[in-house]
Amino acid sequence: MSKPIVAIIGRPNVGKSTLFNRLAGRRIAIVEDTPGVTRDRLYCEVEWLNHKFTLIDTGGIEIDSEDIILKQMRKQAEIAIETADVILFIVDGKTGITADDYEVANMLRRTNKPIVLAVNKIDNIEMENNKYDFYNLGLGEPISISAALGLGLGDMLDEIVSHFKRSGDDEEESPEIKVAIIGRPNAGKSTLLNRIVGEERSIVSDIPGTTRDAIDSYVEIGEDKFLFIDTAGIRRKSKVKEDVEKYSVLRSITAIERADVCLVMLDANEGVTEQDERIAGYAHEAGKAVVIVVNKWDVIEKDDKTINEFTKI
Repeated sequence: MSKPIVAIIGRPNVGKSTLFNRLAGRRIAIVEDTPGVTRDRLYCEVEWLNHKFTLIDTGGIEIDSEDIILKQMRKQAEIAIETADVILFIVDGKTGITADDYEVANMLRRTNKPIVLAVNKIDNIEMENNKYDFYNLGLGEPISISAALGLGLGDMLDEIVSHFKRSGDDEEESPEIKVAIIGRPNAGKSTLLNRIVGEERSIVSDIPGTTRDAIDSYVEIGEDKFLFIDTAGIRRKSKVKEDVEKYSVLRSITAIERADVCLVMLDANEGVTEQDERIAGYAHEAGKAVVIVVNKWDVIEKDDKTINEFTKI
């Protein structure tokens, strides 16, 4: 069974990363950190009351900003929202409600996903009454927290895990071998899937995936049954390339959790990049079988030692 995913959403400077680091840094909560450089850390694995889940950190949402960095941060947050099972909406108890808070609340309400509203920066008892204004967002009861001081986090986590499916509610596991095709944008993931589905199938049906915006393809080859999970998602280049590649991790994370085997697709033209290592590292840490696939092998010059370059991953 895949772990639930919780996305931290909110305006800039409301304390999202402070909360993320607080949960990621406490031994009673953290199970493991996602592999990757610290400045790009988007995920951590958290455990609370025997419930394990993946926590996603996001940049702040500014609804009307045309700044390219802020627009990319907003896009990142939107993908995290699509990916999440539960949304943790953080607001600022010192500043009070802003117009952007209302806009973000309206955006989240349309997802029809469970939303936990946490009012941050309630650092002492005298500030407790500040939370009541946030009932106006129409998202249920606000929970007072202080990410900086670690106050109220237990109540917040209790509310988060209350929205997870219980083991008895889980659907019966399908008999197919689940294979996730993961990797950076434009590495050839969809091309590989189309080749498999288009030429070696006896039974294939494309169905809408989960709310995580993936397409599942069922393939039967001889007596073997497979469920291929495509994670292509984002294909367009961006001026903010680093952020676009973060999106590919957002797309990959749920596929990895669902899969039995991960095909990590590399681009022979570009060799092994830091992003390849990050994606493969997550599959490894998730305890999944990993197959490294080097695509576009036909277009590069090579000798008998070329393949060694791809063993670095």
